[in-house]
Amino acid sequence: MMRTILIVDDDPHILEVISFALDKAGMNTQTAADGQEALKRATGQNFDLIVLDISMPELDGLEVCRELRKTSEVPVLFLSSRDEEIDKILGLEIGGDDYVTKPFSVRELVARIKAILKRASLVAPTEQGDEPLRHGNVVLEPREHRVRYEALDVPLTATEFSILKAFLDQPLRAFDRNNIIDKIYDLNIHVSDRTIDSHVRHIRSKFAVLGCDNLIETVHGIGYRLGSCR
Repeated sequence: MMRTILIVDDDPHILEVISFALDKAGMNTQTAADGQEALKRATGQNFDLIVLDISMPELDGLEVCRELRKTSEVPVLFLSSRDEEIDKILGLEIGGDDYVTKPFSVRELVARIKAILKRASLVAPTEQGDEPLRHGNVVLEPREHRVRYEALDVPLTATEFSILKAFLDQPLRAFDRNNIIDKIYDLNIHVSDRTIDSHVRHIRSKFAVLGCDNLIETVHGIGYRLGSCR
């Protein structure tokens, strides 16, 4: 089954380059030249992933993502022409799965998209590891790609889901950031420590809203481990 990717950028050349690369990689592509068009397309059709430029006139990529997250958990990969780290982290804080900075390697972009699709269980699932994972009142169901806390659904992005699953697979382990990167990203993809910190903060905040404020603890000098969430 071919995956359908929506590419959003106000630069026609970038739309053409990414569309060509993803078509060659066996994916269907659609394009949008601005944020408003992107929201209209995303409302009327289910996409497997959205490649979303941050710097667009009228409605930028961050605002588009905020609107999408009100009703959808579709994976989002940001494109950014800004070098400031805060822009990248902000994108992840509002629900992005990953980012690539312009100018970018098309090969790396395709690799990151494939990695997100894999984490989102949008490739054929295996029978191994499909049993629900439990930690206190937290239940993660790999087959359904669903997380619940006290019977309430917790809307995690594909990357957040994969990070939480890594913790639940080894509930007694203290993970450093490189351990987390190795488990959820391909070896040829560079990911900064701050990106992992941002994803962990986002997971914490989603559970804290539901009354669980200690699901992931900081282990000073090392990284993170599961806390208690009852």
